[in-house]
Amino acid sequence: MRDTADVVIVGGGVMGASVAYHLAARGRRDVRVLDRGTGPGAGSTGVATGGFRTQFATAIHVRLSLLAREKLLRFKDETGVDPGYVPAGYLWLATTEAELETLRTAQRAQRAAGLDEVTAPDAATLATLNPAATLDDVLGAAFGPRDGFVRPLRILEGYRAAAERLGVRFEWGREVTGVTRDGTGRVRGVDTATGSIACGDVVNAAGAWAGALGALAGVPVEVTPLRRMVAATVPTDVLPERMPMTIWVGNGFHLRVRDGRVLLLMPVPGVPGRPYDTRVDDAWLERVLAEARRRVPALAGVPLDRAACHAGLYEMTPDRHALLGPAVGAPNLWLVNGSCGHGVMHSPALGQLLAEMMCDGAARSLDVAALRPSRFVEADACATPELL
Repeated sequence: MRDTADVVIVGGGVMGASVAYHLAARGRRDVRVLDRGTGPGAGSTGVATGGFRTQFATAIHVRLSLLAREKLLRFKDETGVDPGYVPAGYLWLATTEAELETLRTAQRAQRAAGLDEVTAPDAATLATLNPAATLDDVLGAAFGPRDGFVRPLRILEGYRAAAERLGVRFEWGREVTGVTRDGTGRVRGVDTATGSIACGDVVNAAGAWAGALGALAGVPVEVTPLRRMVAATVPTDVLPERMPMTIWVGNGFHLRVRDGRVLLLMPVPGVPGRPYDTRVDDAWLERVLAEARRRVPALAGVPLDRAACHAGLYEMTPDRHALLGPAVGAPNLWLVNGSCGHGVMHSPALGQLLAEMMCDGAARSLDVAALRPSRFVEADACATPELL
């Protein structure tokens, strides 16, 4: 018997689950989600640190966050699962005039996009927002009180379970090995090791592997993987659980508390020749721990738990903005890729927007022209650098 589906979604992480739920909620039936992992959370979603922020430098990112936040506030009513949203705040610290101007420029963009809650706290207020941080060289800051934290696996579980209740099928351990297109460029089906599935639409929600899936279909998907490492301390109570995410603009060093541990992060370049490398470098651990102890003296006597340190993959695009919409030359191959580390926080919004595009012919909730996959062919990529 021929195996068929209305929609095949490749990738069962938080993004694929969000798309599946939103399609099913809008009446699409026979939606299948294929994932090569052994079960939910085996990919990038499972290692995400769970930050949520509205403080971005471009209007589309701010608006995606505002839409996602609205959806997070009613997530439990919609899916039955608490997403763990805690508005502990995001605190950005600038130590040079150039960094301070970066924050001011971003705040102007935020206000233009409808976000007016971000403040520029003075020195006295800063000392109350994060008393543990060394502020001697800080010239200014930005604070978003409703930014904070979410639980990535709970968002995945909520959308997955709600999608299954609406008839979506998740198939684990099923890797897509080929994508079939006809002479007009339309996708007609996908191939797996256990058989082919004919379908009407395919959604690429493959995360850091989105480019490889695009190659199987013979279409450009401007996504490359980038390793991001996370250092975790031993269990400690030296910092409060609701301490805001605190970020130094200059080198991107940031930290937060989760489940009784302090998580330390600092971006580094990718590893040439090892695009899917998820090892944690000991030399990086030494650097990030030294930076943490310099910036937060309370951590001076707190060691790292090497076994709890880990790495995951960001899905990066050339302009650090997501791809949302049909692939170039393949009108029924839909891309929801390249969130550049913001995938978990934006997944509620992007899943809804893609479902609108697939069901209504256009996104209704937001103008997402800035995210169209064709922008690179059209030489119209976003030129505004993002904060982080």
